[in-house]
Amino acid sequence: MVTTSRRQFLQAGLGLSAASGLGLPTLSAQEPGDRPEQADSARVLNPKARVPLSFIIDDSTCLVNLAHFCIPQFAEVFPDQYRQPWQELPREIPDSFVRSFGEWCHEHGVKGKYSIVPYPACVGWIDREMPGWSRRQLEESLELVRTLMMPDWDIHPEMITHTWAINTKTGRPFEERSERFMENWGFSVGKSVDELTDYFAYALRLLKNVDLPCEGVTTPGGFGSRVLPELSQATFESVRDVFGAEIPHYFRHLYTDGRSVAPRVEYASGLDGDDPRCVVSIIGCTGDWFGGWDGLTPGSVDQFITEDLEGGRLPEVIDRGEPAVLVCHWPGIYYNGEELGFTIFKEIVARLNAAYDNLLWMKNSEIARYWAARELTTLSADADHLSLRAPYACPAFTVEVDGPRSGIPTLQHADGTSTPLREVRGPLQLDSGTWCRTPEGVIACFDLTKGASSLSWKADA
Repeated sequence: MVTTSRRQFLQAGLGLSAASGLGLPTLSAQEPGDRPEQADSARVLNPKARVPLSFIIDDSTCLVNLAHFCIPQFAEVFPDQYRQPWQELPREIPDSFVRSFGEWCHEHGVKGKYSIVPYPACVGWIDREMPGWSRRQLEESLELVRTLMMPDWDIHPEMITHTWAINTKTGRPFEERSERFMENWGFSVGKSVDELTDYFAYALRLLKNVDLPCEGVTTPGGFGSRVLPELSQATFESVRDVFGAEIPHYFRHLYTDGRSVAPRVEYASGLDGDDPRCVVSIIGCTGDWFGGWDGLTPGSVDQFITEDLEGGRLPEVIDRGEPAVLVCHWPGIYYNGEELGFTIFKEIVARLNAAYDNLLWMKNSEIARYWAARELTTLSADADHLSLRAPYACPAFTVEVDGPRSGIPTLQHADGTSTPLREVRGPLQLDSGTWCRTPEGVIACFDLTKGASSLSWKADA
């Protein structure tokens, strides 16, 4: 959290708030890595020819209302900036609210990312004890995350405490009480890939201890903004090491201006071998316009999408065909029991459903996998075939091939078997195993397998 807004520095372009005094990062620092050849006459579309949506929830954890406990710790370093009445905020965001929120989202198909801060504001450990709650309450809270949230949400650590940095050799906060040793501000500055990997892995292992698998990480506040190359590579190394994730991803950036918010596939290598590598940066497209990181700043539906369904940030992004990744903070969704942020989100979903029929809710990891496959799969086309060489498998892989194709597209697998695709009326009916005609050619949607495969056209019977 930085000054008055959790990711205010990002809305100005990835710079930190004036309070941090750390300046602006270099956005081009991360390297894209290798890229394969892709035929001019074929292109990968969005999955099922739809626009992905995702909902990122920051500052969430089990039981603890992070705002209540973070504010006095932030105030210790920045006493003039953190004057919120934290004593009046509830210390807990109850599991009854988690259940209400999770069930509503599941019913409406919502997917995204849900942080679990493993040692929230140094209150207690999710794999040990959470002082102020019984062991049974902690275990029940964790089980709720496993059973209700995990099917639709990626779980991320948001570093370790979201406040004071931890010495991973002792498990205790560093003795110095300054900005330099707060995760949100100066702690990551100057850190090497190995140092960041060690820190990330510590957080990830805490989640592994309680059976919460992770394919990515989230950075709190300004963490990592001055070490972007190291952040990206440490994400890969730590998530691959602790959980064996094939395509690690991270959430660090959000833009609310005109820049692209398409995911960035970084440090790709080994695309022709058995161990391809890459890491994906998931980029948010909204500010927290729900209820703020502290649950004290009322938001507005119209900032996301206006009542006439034409204005607001989301139509800008959706109409470009880029993933619309909304960003919020859990205390603002709960809004001190008033649930203001949750009410705003419900109305956003209602307006999106009224305005569009081509949206697809996805977890962050699902978007990361799709974008890795989209950018790293080799495509070679001729009159009768589209050959693919994929470093990663990917469900609902969707390609458009130019030119008239007189026949039924058949998916040829590496093992010599084949599967004819079923024709549907148009793009909105696409699903895995189907295809449709377009004025320019055809669109095919299928489950892409790792390795070599191809689409071939045979004459209609």
